[in-house]
Amino acid sequence: MGTWQEFMDFIKKQNVVAIALGLVTGFAAKTLIDALVADIITPIYKPYLGFLDPTAVVKIGLSEFKIGDFIQSLISFLVILFIVFIIAKKMAKTTV
Repeated sequence: MGTWQEFMDFIKKQNVVAIALGLVTGFAAKTLIDALVADIITPIYKPYLGFLDPTAVVKIGLSEFKIGDFIQSLISFLVILFIVFIIAKKMAKTTV
């Protein structure tokens, strides 16, 4: 069996289209959550926690560390992780 035929069998058996749609949906959700964090959550905490400012940069020698960008990414990750947790919890209840 040739490589091409093995690839086609894989696509048929693994439902690659559903996986691809899930990935596209996930990327769209990530973009939405990034905007939520940058445009809604950050302005709420910024007056109180100025050191978490998204434009905060720490310079050490010639290197610049974008601490603010990292904090925003961390918050986005935690929001996504929480949503995945809730979905997994709901799915576990429906399968039992």
